[in-house]
Amino acid sequence: MSAEPRINDRIRVPEVRLVGPSGEQVGIVPLAKALELAQEYDLDLVEVAANARPPVCKLMDYGKFKYESAMKAREARKNQAHTVIKEMKLRPKIDPHDYDTKKGHVVRFLKQGDKVKITIMFRGREQSRPELGYRLLQRLASDVEDLGFVESNPKQDGRNMIMVLGPHKKKTEAMAEAREAQAARKAEAKANPGKSQNAAESDVEDENGAGEDIVDEVEAPAEASADA
Repeated sequence: MSAEPRINDRIRVPEVRLVGPSGEQVGIVPLAKALELAQEYDLDLVEVAANARPPVCKLMDYGKFKYESAMKAREARKNQAHTVIKEMKLRPKIDPHDYDTKKGHVVRFLKQGDKVKITIMFRGREQSRPELGYRLLQRLASDVEDLGFVESNPKQDGRNMIMVLGPHKKKTEAMAEAREAQAARKAEAKANPGKSQNAAESDVEDENGAGEDIVDEVEAPAEASADA
């Protein structure tokens, strides 16, 4: 069955409870009278409560109503936020440079409002030293404590040890801040037309996190990997 309400001549009842264009209650009137009023106001007669007895109908511009409803639904989807779980993989004996690089990714993910699954991968004899992975996870959690918290404590999972960090900042807040920053950059570029194209492209790259976009608000939650 169609989800569309019945309008005008498709309404098949002897009388309706009529609501006027401004929401005023007209009362129970014969269908013919309601259709006559709709034609007089150059509006549509729309059945808004089919299960009522008698059905409730309203005088409105149905085309305009559909358009506004679609725009509201679109805006609601735009403001939706789906928290994504990013994954960062480390080795227990990671060197300082690699650690700083991967910590930078974790910082960026948390700033975007995403959760981060940290996986320590043990190989060979490393499996007999789980305390190395635990200490590394504790160090990372401490280094990013201003941006995130330990949502899932370190636990052994086969050859791996896993910890999940959650962001202090909500995804919607991160998205709003990103939009504000983008608007500020556009305003600055407009005020300074002499700004180089390279600098503008650098701004875009910084915003997108070196090629990894903030997840679009209409996409379903998904798990992504950033094993650098």
